[in-house]
Amino acid sequence: MNPRRGISERSPRGWGPAASAKKLVPVRISVAVLFLAVPAATVVLDNPHVRVYRTTDNSMTGVEHGPGVVISLDNRPGSTDGNAVWMDNVLAHGFTLAGGSLVVVQPRRPNSLPVPIPAPAPSQRPGGSGFTGMSFTQLFENDMVTLLRARMEVGATEAFHTHGADTLVVHLSGGEIEDTADGKTKVNRWTRGDVEFEARGSSHSARNIGKPVDVFLVALKP
Repeated sequence: MNPRRGISERSPRGWGPAASAKKLVPVRISVAVLFLAVPAATVVLDNPHVRVYRTTDNSMTGVEHGPGVVISLDNRPGSTDGNAVWMDNVLAHGFTLAGGSLVVVQPRRPNSLPVPIPAPAPSQRPGGSGFTGMSFTQLFENDMVTLLRARMEVGATEAFHTHGADTLVVHLSGGEIEDTADGKTKVNRWTRGDVEFEARGSSHSARNIGKPVDVFLVALKP
């Protein structure tokens, strides 16, 4: 409801002296502005294996209770951990990251066992010989996820490979990556905060045709 309209429909007598009515107007407006300034989290990916939220201003409004990876998209001075943490409950009181824009990854355990697939060859795993011009740093691992920080330099390539796990790619810098899968080649133009889902068993090759690309890789465990 429009705050000014709500007040104007009441007579001065109903609100008391006219001076008192005027004092109520800025209070109502400030409350409305407060609610507008804290938007709810946006669900950017939702499937039987994972749900991913994007938030702003460190807001967790609309995010479900439960375990997950919380990633800050903003740089933290002196950070060496990639500004990402695992939480047994992402809504735990007192938690905050320095960055205002967050991506929250909440794994889901499917009811049925995954279909077995051959394990990828060592060359097809992150850091293997099939990845040139790329670096990978493992930040942590538990019984639900493995989290890596990865960088794709200009001209870096990924040889044709098959993913051994469902993997989320959270883009920190954005960039242009040429991707080939199922005999088709296309150029994906990613921006900061974009999230990709690379399914377990899917195969492709890739080449960086733009600036260096920084990402987080969240590999889900079955």
